[in-house]
Amino acid sequence: MRLVLYQPDIPQNAAAILRLAACLGTPVDVVEPCGFVLDDARLRRGALDYATRAEMRRHVSWRAFREEVLRAGDRLVLLTTGAELRYTRFAFRPGDRLMLGRESAGVPAEVHGCVDARVRVPMTPGVRSLNIVTAAAMVLGEALRQTGGFPEE
Repeated sequence: MRLVLYQPDIPQNAAAILRLAACLGTPVDVVEPCGFVLDDARLRRGALDYATRAEMRRHVSWRAFREEVLRAGDRLVLLTTGAELRYTRFAFRPGDRLMLGRESAGVPAEVHGCVDARVRVPMTPGVRSLNIVTAAAMVLGEALRQTGGFPEE
């Protein structure tokens, strides 16, 4: 199981994702370009000392990342408000990569067309979206529960 940040543009959210990943033993892929410098002070401050414990792999582009995913044979699961399928009704696999789009714009149509599945967090009518970190924590928690991937205590 891996988390994927597609061209993140808010360093504080990226930092919180790194902290989440470090705590749950989940590697993170960052698909560049980012909307900030990855060694930004806000990123370090938000991730605290967890940033050094998180396994993070940077990819220079969507194309480079996609080639790696294809070689590995992993599934890309996009978290999106536009999905029909609730994340609790999806059967996760250990090799899945849970992709989060840009906070400001999600992912482009090209990326939507390449993913293996799209899932959403059900919300109350009339609201737009959850914070990306909240959605990631909810979906990652369910994926780890289903696959027995939580770290041993």
